[in-house]
Parts: sequence; structure tokens; C-alpha cells
Amino acid sequence: MKENVKQEELYGQIRKNTVQAKEQLTGTEEIRFEHGDHSGARILFVGNSMTLHGVKEDIGWNHCWGMAASAKEKDYVHCLMRAVREKDPNASFYICQASEWERRYKEGKATYPLYEEARQFQADILIMRLIENCPVEEFDAAVFKNELGAFLDYLNPSGKAKVVMTTGFWRHPGDEAILELSRERNWPVAELGDLGEMDSMKAIGLFEHAGVANHPGDLGMEKMAERIYKLIEKERIGC
Repeated sequence: MKENVKQEELYGQIRKNTVQAKEQLTGTEEIRFEHGDHSGARILFVGNSMTLHGVKEDIGWNHCWGMAASAKEKDYVHCLMRAVREKDPNASFYICQASEWERRYKEGKATYPLYEEARQFQADILIMRLIENCPVEEFDAAVFKNELGAFLDYLNPSGKAKVVMTTGFWRHPGDEAILELSRERNWPVAELGDLGEMDSMKAIGLFEHAGVANHPGDLGMEKMAERIYKLIEKERIGC
């Protein structure tokens, strides 16, 4: 009983995420590319609904950018890219929306064909910003850690990309696996779990659907971008 109470306190925020992992995008929208001339850094964002979620009218989300920013330029991807382009105006980026991989991480390579274009992008910087859609119930940390490492290797076939990791916006049992993998690979990690415990970092009151409203709002997106960019600067990665 005490263990259940402890888990509910620790992972209570992620249980508020009632936005389904399935059908966050339609067709082949898992990959989005913002053009550049490729003379600057190539940045690959590997994420979920917080990185890119398509229109889903039944939950009151009528946009196609990171949920739940108020505008495209205010989601964490575009906040981060503004900072990057101050130093590297020609930087380009791909979005790899990997909620399907999160949902099916135990299936190994089954979802890889969805992300082949991202693999071909030959990123200089790979930002891993996912975990929230991996089911908390029956979560297998060992399998997740192994499959996450394999997935990132697949997206970085040459091994040249510098990898930046994050933990969950809402605390998740997989956070420790992310930290362990990062220590083993010597990858920097932006820890985000404290942000998800603050209503001021969410879109509370702006959306009727509670799951959408518990996603990061403009301030949460800004803080996520700041923490990730600090690692890029500190590690002198790519730009």
C-alpha cells in the first residue's frame, strides 16, 4: 500500500495526461523538415506531442505544433531554434515525432520504417525529448533502456551526431533509465520533471480537455528550450 501511495505521489502528473499516444499525427507526418541551405548545423528533434501534435478536434486541439503552446513560434522546438540561429543563422532542423515508437518500444525495430527519412538527415545534433507516452503500467526499464539506445543509434547511423537527452516533463519510471543510458554514453541530460509539477508551466485554464491543459504552456516550453540550449552551449555542441 505504501509503495502504491509513493508511486501515485511521484507519477501523479503523468497520469493526468489523457491525450492518447495513438494518432497524434496522420499519414506520414512523423517527419517535418524546416529548410536551410545545410551550411549550418543540422538538428534532429526526436519527440512526441510536446514536439508536434496535429489537429485533433475531439480534444479541442486545433493546431499543428508542440502541445500546448499558444503559437508555433512558442513551442520549445522553435524557441530553441531561435537561440541556435542567433549563432548559426543557417541551422536547419527535422522533427521526428516518435509517439508511435514510445507506445510500442517493446517491439524493437517494428516502427523504424516510419523514421527512415530522419535517419537520412545525417544530424549534427540529436535532441531526445520523449518518454511520456511509454505506458507507466508494466513499464520495463531494462527493455526501454536497451531499445532507446538502439533507436537513437538507428537515427544516428554514422555516430557523428552529438546527443542531448531529457527526462520527462512529467516524472516517469523511465527517467532513471534515461539517466543511466546517458551516463553510460556520456550524453548530457536536461532534467525537466520539476516543471511538470508546476501549474504555471502548463496550459491550465486555456483548454477544456484536461490532458491538453496539462501539457506545457508557453512558459513551460520556454523553460524546456532554455535547459536544453544550456547543454548545447555548455558542451559546445554543433553551434
